[in-house]
Amino acid sequence: MTYLNGKEILPEELLRQVQRYCAGGLLYIPKEEGTRQVWGARTGIKEDLHIRNNMIREKKKNGSSIKNLAEEYHLSIDSLKKILYGSEAKEKTKRIEKARELEILQ
Repeated sequence: MTYLNGKEILPEELLRQVQRYCAGGLLYIPKEEGTRQVWGARTGIKEDLHIRNNMIREKKKNGSSIKNLAEEYHLSIDSLKKILYGSEAKEKTKRIEKARELEILQ
């Protein structure tokens, strides 16, 4: 977020109207509805973390210890437990179980 001087960017009449409400103060003006990006959309970090977390779950499933995963991924044991046993992991497990019930997965 950058600081902009209203006197430099707003039409004079609009500036006077804003001054009635917020003269001399700082005013945050949010983006228009629908223009905000979700967290991680611009940088791709959300997708990267999703891939990393799936790799962690797979390695744990294949026998890696939490201690070894913590060292490999430079994460705390508590962070790994959240990834492995947290709500996202539980939701994924529920989806897999439901797919098996519907015989989508064998």
